[in-house]
Amino acid sequence: MDDSTPAAWWEHDPTLRRLVTDLLAAELALARPGRPPPPPPWPGTCHFIHDLGADSLELLGLATALAEALHLHGAGIDERLLARPVLDDWVAAARAGLASREHGHELTFRTSGSAGTPKRCTHALATLWQETRALAGLLPGRRRILSAVPSHHIYGFLFTVLLPRRLGIDDVCDLRSASPAAVLPMLRPGDLIVAHPGWWEALARLRPAFGPDIAGVSSTAPCPDELAGLLADAGLRLVQIYGSSETGGVGWRDAGGTPFTLLPHWRRAGDGPELARRMPDGHTARYPLQDKLDWSDDSRFRPAGRVDQAVQVGGTNVFPGYVAEVLRMHPAVAEAAVRLMRPDEGRRLKAFVVPRAGYAGRAGELREDLSRWVGERLATAERPAAWNIGERLPRQASGKPADWIIDAD
Repeated sequence: MDDSTPAAWWEHDPTLRRLVTDLLAAELALARPGRPPPPPPWPGTCHFIHDLGADSLELLGLATALAEALHLHGAGIDERLLARPVLDDWVAAARAGLASREHGHELTFRTSGSAGTPKRCTHALATLWQETRALAGLLPGRRRILSAVPSHHIYGFLFTVLLPRRLGIDDVCDLRSASPAAVLPMLRPGDLIVAHPGWWEALARLRPAFGPDIAGVSSTAPCPDELAGLLADAGLRLVQIYGSSETGGVGWRDAGGTPFTLLPHWRRAGDGPELARRMPDGHTARYPLQDKLDWSDDSRFRPAGRVDQAVQVGGTNVFPGYVAEVLRMHPAVAEAAVRLMRPDEGRRLKAFVVPRAGYAGRAGELREDLSRWVGERLATAERPAAWNIGERLPRQASGKPADWIIDAD
């Protein structure tokens, strides 16, 4: 195969099956807040109606999500999916639809944001394949990939779908149902662990000692420098990737506290919040960024905060302002503020709620009711993990919003 020709990744059945299952499980979980479906893998005989209890609207949503992600429109695939709601049949239909496209393959990924309708980001397979060439150069000698991330998001797709095809690796092990303690005895030279900072933090608590030639990669959220240092001291080479669903990977570093270096197809585009990318066909495209960047020089930078005010919880973009809006919809809530916890408090959201008249003095009852309220309306990462109830929102002397200390009770 020509090195510039994207791999027909869908021809590898375990890879396609894993991606289809991950996508459908996420879509069904989105349609059923608080009632997640069984975690993957699912048996090939899994019937979405009989085994998963999908109703007609959920089934339509599943078919639409798959057709949208893999660009199966116009291939007669939608009808086949609805007629045979069985995993094996959907995998076969996806393979047939992808194989029927001789050129111009595209994929659409959804951001992990939280505003009811996540943003859809479409990428040509050729540009994703271009990126995997750069990533492969950063991770030589890998012989097996162990993944703690889903394959239908762009990070998982690049590292657990395309990168194995680039490196000639057939062995991709799913770690999502295994604890970090169970993973350590599995490791062997040449392994690459694909995970997010929350997973790496859980592993670091075990004080691991890595054997020779073990590498890891972290993305989806900033990896704290202290955590990166602990893993490095334990013998792990951890490559951190900076990027987004809109851009794919942009830069990398393999030591905490150092600037990120642009991947070779990216360059700085003036002082504005955008970058220029050299596309596979040679032309240049410009991409807006979700973060402000502080540049050390024309190829090295440090992220300096989100433009859109999103924060990261467990590798997911969440918007505290949106979560506060959902809380204010509760009949007992007059005002609400939501923030990311301070590092000494945790890594979840916290909420400060001002109750309406008649609910004062019922803090415990209100906390329980609000927990149920968000459990029915928000994804796990969006749900506050700590609640403060008070007469007024915290403010500085200037009148600007202020932080608060989490209640002990």
